[in-house]
Amino acid sequence: MLLNDPEVPGRFHNTLLVCLTLVIAAIAGLAAQSIHSPLPWMLGPLFAVALLRMAGAPLRAIAGGRQAGQWAIGTALGLYFTPAVLALLSANLLLVSVIAGGALVVGLLCALLTAALTSEDRPTAFFASLPGGASEMAVVAERFGGAVDRIAAAHALRVMLVVAVVPFGLSWSGAHGSDHYQPLATAVVPSLLPLVVAASLGGVALLTALRIGNAWVLGPLLGVGLATGFGMDLSALPGWVVNGGQLLIGCALGCRFSPEFFRAAPRFLAAATASALFAVGLGSLLAMAAAALSDSPVATLVLAAAPGGVAEMCITAKVLQLGVPLVTVCHVLRVVVLTMGAPALYRLFLRLRP
Repeated sequence: MLLNDPEVPGRFHNTLLVCLTLVIAAIAGLAAQSIHSPLPWMLGPLFAVALLRMAGAPLRAIAGGRQAGQWAIGTALGLYFTPAVLALLSANLLLVSVIAGGALVVGLLCALLTAALTSEDRPTAFFASLPGGASEMAVVAERFGGAVDRIAAAHALRVMLVVAVVPFGLSWSGAHGSDHYQPLATAVVPSLLPLVVAASLGGVALLTALRIGNAWVLGPLLGVGLATGFGMDLSALPGWVVNGGQLLIGCALGCRFSPEFFRAAPRFLAAATASALFAVGLGSLLAMAAAALSDSPVATLVLAAAPGGVAEMCITAKVLQLGVPLVTVCHVLRVVVLTMGAPALYRLFLRLRP
């Protein structure tokens, strides 16, 4: 009966493409690891898949792969939020607020740059430039009449550029191994893994029910972070799970690109590229200014202020051992501030760019 089903060949073909994509991503990850690339299991698959996609290869990410990758990253990050770390973060509340609030200024300046470089309508130029969550910005932009497809493309390009530029820049500067934070659980204890999974999925279920964006990374972070903060005995995630999560995120990001990606609106995407690089520079300046409020390393603050995705920037902090809890809190708060403040900031943008 299955052989006579006309959808079977199509499903089989899709499965083969997904398997091929995963094999290519794994080879790229191993190659990146062999040359000591930063974030090899995310950057290797990301660049390999993106380049092949833009060359016309019909690669496909596994369904739900990005969410699975985000779950692994969020769960691993939650183990850092020990009671001592939470106390330290509360003492640095001003620093976190300055970095998160500074994202509003960065977003406004980037929006003005994009509007000056392109002839796009104002809502599209504005919401494509805010360094917030891609899905959250697209949803808010749709209410104001922005072109959601171009906004999504601009955010995909921004995340890829930031993930490419910031880790390499920090690695080349020698910023590695200065993290004095340690996760509560460092050993893999099989009997405690079900508790970790339950806590992480409980957080996902809660944030999904509340319709909060990024639930698959923030949910595990919340669930496991609360358990860690209360001092519960937990297990670390196996290394292959964390690496696999990076690989799945890299595949998902790489598959957003296609031969038509840069042909659709080359001037707009060129402006989006300039805006993203401008945001990286402004974030670095913000980090240097914020360094006066803390004794945290400048490299940690640069990563905390970088305009990348939450999962991507937080796993960068974990791999480079750069203030994981501080970076995580800054990026989570940045997305919240930009999502809530976007409408008011857009009204200010209209006054500056009538």
